[in-house]
Amino acid sequence: MSTTEQMHQKDLERIRQLRYMDDSFMTVCLADNFEGVELILRIILGQKDIEVRSVRTQELMKNLQGRSAILDVHAVDSTGKEFDVEVQRSDAGAGAKRARHNSSLLDAHILKPRADTEEIPDSYVIFITENDVMKGDQAVYPVERYVKIGRKKVLFGDGSHILYVNGKYRGDDEIGKLIHDLSCTDPDEMNYEALADRARYYKKNEKGVAVMCKIMEDMRIEAEQNRAKKMAIRMIKAGKMSLDDIADYTELSLEELKKLEAEIIQMV
Repeated sequence: MSTTEQMHQKDLERIRQLRYMDDSFMTVCLADNFEGVELILRIILGQKDIEVRSVRTQELMKNLQGRSAILDVHAVDSTGKEFDVEVQRSDAGAGAKRARHNSSLLDAHILKPRADTEEIPDSYVIFITENDVMKGDQAVYPVERYVKIGRKKVLFGDGSHILYVNGKYRGDDEIGKLIHDLSCTDPDEMNYEALADRARYYKKNEKGVAVMCKIMEDMRIEAEQNRAKKMAIRMIKAGKMSLDDIADYTELSLEELKKLEAEIIQMV
């Protein structure tokens, strides 16, 4: 068996093991999957009337300072509310400051120039985590701001919402069944067809499997390019080799290396 064939077999095995809890698989399965996104939002938020009007995956959002985040799934409902749904398998990736950052990016994106801030719609940042990062043994942890008035705490009501979904939760309720599906590798064992149908296509349909194989190959190429860029940056900073020599060593184009060099100079 050739190296290419071996790699293809590894890809097929990896596809069989993919779950919605893998962010790359979730973004593929939920791209333009309005029914699936509505299902997830309705169950997590306990709101049966959510109607999704747009779904975008792997969307890049930036603030005025150039700080950015790539949103796994960004949805807007019929009332203008905006939802950022992210999968975080690492506890470190679901920190409070990360949630705050994403929430601020959503607000900056929603509020249009010269718009009245009182008209800004609600926003929801939802982290679906591999582990119970809050360690409270509950399915969903809503995070809200409160005002302290004497000994009382009153909901601030600014329309900014953060929720953590515990990927370890198991229960015979809607949220338990949903989390089971998000963690399940076999579409035939899922509870909700809106999620199972799309997973089944990318895991068992010949055309869908081909799409996933292409995505995985693109991810490998991107990872190799990122490694080459990191190596090139170290070499440029060391100043011991010419850009032509670095291009030969890293297989990056001279034009790309000149851009990296200019970025390094600006940072100094």
